[in-house]
Amino acid sequence: MQILSSLGNLGSFPKGLLLGFPALFSIIDPIGNSVIFSQMTSDRTRTERRAIAGLVGLYALILLLAALWAGSPILHFFGVTLSALKVGGGTVVAAAGWRLLFQDEQVESHTSEAQEAAAEQTAGESAGISDFAFFPVTMPLVVGPGAISVAITLGATQRGNGMDLPYLLGVSLAAAASCAIIVVLFRYADLIGRALGPSGSRAVKRIVALLLLSIGVQIVSVGLQDMLVSFVHAASHVAAAAG
Repeated sequence: MQILSSLGNLGSFPKGLLLGFPALFSIIDPIGNSVIFSQMTSDRTRTERRAIAGLVGLYALILLLAALWAGSPILHFFGVTLSALKVGGGTVVAAAGWRLLFQDEQVESHTSEAQEAAAEQTAGESAGISDFAFFPVTMPLVVGPGAISVAITLGATQRGNGMDLPYLLGVSLAAAASCAIIVVLFRYADLIGRALGPSGSRAVKRIVALLLLSIGVQIVSVGLQDMLVSFVHAASHVAAAAG
């Protein structure tokens, strides 16, 4: 918490990078998803798995950048305030972390669901590598509603009355780094799954879930603080006008 609060003393670019990377890395969970990916692509060749991994990283980056740069203006068009977005997005992140932290056999159940979706997607000859890479791997496995909510929240955090370009570039670099890690881990997913084993995979999942829960609580607290400050300012102006 002290590390996150100290980011306010940094410049916009490093703040965006240092805040965005742990948030996006946690919600995307490249390590845990690499284990699931190894199960989903167990019937494919190594060349196909590596091609799919590269496409997943590209698709995930495009989706995250779209949410980062365009998500906030779209919400502004619908009248959603930044404070409400922080509270809503932080709640989604915290709920995802809570669910992963206390839900037993999450990796196994998620793997089963992903395998069923993969089987449906690849049942026909028309299902190519690029289609499979986008669905069900990129969406909803890697970039689901939680990841999109986090990206929109991060993109809206420093906008204020205008666009903070260095901050957005820092968060964009964090998204690119997270997607690069996805590509590397997915390319060697079979080795990671064998190395970690079932118990190691569950341990990694719990650690990532705890970090995700902490980040979600932090985002919610910042949103509530902004709401309280706005309420106090509005009340003070009303009191001054009445006096």
